[in-house]
Amino acid sequence: MEPVIIVLVILVVLVFIALIKTIQVIPQASAAIVERFGRYTRTLNAGLNIVVPFIDTIRNRIDLREQVVPFPPQPVITQDNLVVNIDTVIYYQVTDARAATYEVASYIQAIEQLTVTTLRNIIGGMDLERTLTSREEINAALRGVLDEATGKWGIRVNRVELKAIEPPTSIQDSMEKQMRADRDKRAAILTAEGTRQAAILTAEGEKQSQILRAEGEAKAAALRAEGEAQAVRTVFEAIHAGDPDQKLLSYQYLQMLPKIAEGDANKLWIVPSEIGDALKGLSGAMGNFGSLGGGSNGGGNNIPAQERREKPSID
Repeated sequence: MEPVIIVLVILVVLVFIALIKTIQVIPQASAAIVERFGRYTRTLNAGLNIVVPFIDTIRNRIDLREQVVPFPPQPVITQDNLVVNIDTVIYYQVTDARAATYEVASYIQAIEQLTVTTLRNIIGGMDLERTLTSREEINAALRGVLDEATGKWGIRVNRVELKAIEPPTSIQDSMEKQMRADRDKRAAILTAEGTRQAAILTAEGEKQSQILRAEGEAKAAALRAEGEAQAVRTVFEAIHAGDPDQKLLSYQYLQMLPKIAEGDANKLWIVPSEIGDALKGLSGAMGNFGSLGGGSNGGGNNIPAQERREKPSID
C-alpha cells in the first residue's frame, strides 16, 4: 500500500505543477513570447492564457508601456573642433514584442549606441553657437533617425530630449564674460535712452509750461486792459450822464491836489494852466476865494507864496 500512496502523491504533485504551467496570467500592458521546442509559437496578450505544459515555454515578458531611458553624457566634437558633453533622454515604446525579442539582442543597448553615433553626426555639422541654440532642430533630427532605425525592432521612439549641453570650461568662461559685457552694454544703452527720454520730456514740459504761462499772461493783460477800458467808459458815461458844470470840476480838481503833492520825492510838480480857470469858477461860486487860502492877493492864480516857494509851478 505504501508504494501506491507514494505514487499517487507524486501524480497529484505533477498534476498541480502541470496546471500551474498550463495557466499563464499576463498583466495589463504586457506581453509574453511563447516558444515550443525552442521555436516561436505565439505571443500571449494581457489576461488568462492556456499553454501546453512542459512543451510550451515563456521566452520573454515585455512591458508595452512607454519607457524613459537616460543616457550618460557623451563627448561630441562640433564643427569648430570643440568638445561638448551632451546628455540625452529617450522616450520609447515597444510596439511588437516578437520583433523586440528576435530582431535585436538588446534593444536598449542598440538604441543607446545608435543615439550616440547619430548625435555625433548631427553635432559634427554644427558650430558651438548653433549647437547651443538648436536644441529643437537636434531633437527632431535625432528622433527621425532613431524612429526609422528602430521600426524594424518593434520599437517606436516617441521623444528625444537633450538634457544638457556642456561646453569646455574655458569656453564657458569666455561665454560668461561675453554675456556680462552684453548685459553691461544693454544696461548702458537703456540708461542713456532713459536719460534722453527724461530730458525730452522735461523740455517738452517746460515748453508747455511757458506756452501756458504766456497764454495766461496774455489773457490776463487783455482782461485787465478790457477792465480798465470798461472802467474808463463807465466813468466817462457817468460824467456825461451827470452833466457836471465847471464848478464841480474845479472842486474835484482841488481835492486831488493834496494827493498829487504826497510823498517826500515830490519836490517838483506841475500846475496846469487850466487851474486858474478852475479857481476862478470856484471863487465865483463861493463868493470869496481868499477866505479859503487865508488871504486875498487878487486874481484867480492866487496861491500862497510859501507853497510856491516849496513847490514851484510851471505854467
